Amino acid sequence: MLSYTVYSEAGGVGKTSLTANLAVAHARAGLDVLVVPLDPQDGDLSRLLGVDDKRADGDADNLVRHIVQSPRGPFEDLIRTAEGVDIVPEHNMLSDLSDFLDREQKQAETLGDAYNIYAQLQRVLQDADVAEHYDVLICDPPATESDHLYNAIYATRNLVIPVEPSAKGQASVEGLEELATNFASQLNIDVGVLGAVPNGVKNTSDQKEMIDGITFPTPEVIGDRTSLLEGSWKQQCSAFRYVQEHRDRQRDYEVETLAQLDRIARYLEEQAGLEAPNPPEPGALAVKA
Repeated sequence: MLSYTVYSEAGGVGKTSLTANLAVAHARAGLDVLVVPLDPQDGDLSRLLGVDDKRADGDADNLVRHIVQSPRGPFEDLIRTAEGVDIVPEHNMLSDLSDFLDREQKQAETLGDAYNIYAQLQRVLQDADVAEHYDVLICDPPATESDHLYNAIYATRNLVIPVEPSAKGQASVEGLEELATNFASQLNIDVGVLGAVPNGVKNTSDQKEMIDGITFPTPEVIGDRTSLLEGSWKQQCSAFRYVQEHRDRQRDYEVETLAQLDRIARYLEEQAGLEAPNPPEPGALAVKA
């Protein structure tokens, strides 16, 4: 299984948009994809793909209940599907995840039991046999260092980094490399960086210099696509569906952006030795129902 967390320390770099569009790109190629978004903020992946209707329902079963071993049903009942992608929708209870985990850890210590606070998402996914049912697992944590992020990294062991083409973005990449190294050392796990994806690029000389200095593989460099991404959020869909169903005409540069997303997905699949059964022509406007 290909598994990775999309993360950047810098906000506003298109992290959630990249996650959703890569998930759809994997699914377009015939792969079974599960996305686990973990952002307690309202502007999240569940909102983007239109599966957030139970976010504020206090009676609804949700991922946090499963993480703290108080589920109200089987894991598979949490899953919603949009554009061929299975999603575990975010819930407002994610805001209290750290408090819940802290209480669980203290209770375990009182009983003399071992408890790894960062391994609880992995436990839930293993108990649900996610690796048996899916080809691709993607986590989308908030853009802050948190228990949400650490659980995502522990579960996936790989990072994909959206990069803002600026000095701030470069500092974020350097900080993330250090974070991954420290986290791997503390928990005795290997954490890899599959690639970095510069986006919002306007091809200035300073941006080019910054991109050239990225030490991770950069399979594609995506230009400034503010209109495309804002339109996708407004219509609550991927960029693929937005171009196909909501644009009055095809714009070549947007179709090329879709092709870039397809190529990034194929690149990431190759890193895991995963061969998609039915990869479309990059950018072809066909979204799995």
